[in-house]
Amino acid sequence: MNPKTMFKLTYGLFVLTSKFEGKDSGCIINTAGQVTAEPNRISITVNKSNFTHDLVKSNGQFNISILSEQANFSLFRHFGFQSGRDVDKFADFSDCKRSLNGLYYITAGTNGYISATVEQTVDLGTHTLFIASVDDMDVLSDIPSATYTYYQSSIKPKPEKPAASGKTQW
Repeated sequence: MNPKTMFKLTYGLFVLTSKFEGKDSGCIINTAGQVTAEPNRISITVNKSNFTHDLVKSNGQFNISILSEQANFSLFRHFGFQSGRDVDKFADFSDCKRSLNGLYYITAGTNGYISATVEQTVDLGTHTLFIASVDDMDVLSDIPSATYTYYQSSIKPKPEKPAASGKTQW
């Protein structure tokens, strides 16, 4: 069995946001998809160690902001390389608006958002699968969605090449 086969699956990239007891947060996820069109349902899978996981589980609502190819690495760094347990990710972040459900969605580097209410959860050990009904959604731009492959090839910074001395330049 070749475990690299899993890398052939296509993945989008998203900012998952939620709020509970006055605390907003968000994190980067790569597992969101439509489950059914009628009734309109989506699923997300979130690592249990993410603070946003706890907010979704407690609140029962979330927004998914669909990252576009226009997203820059700072957006990934902001929502993916720090924990909402340690920092208020929305304190100085202005590229967002609140949707009808009162949760933030991201307005820069995204092409749409979906607001949803959790209907079912499935415990997957390290992750939770949330199945949710879609409450609201909107298209924000026509820029193509960023896939995980696009992120790796075009957004994520490349390591600098070693200098002539053979030592890495930082």
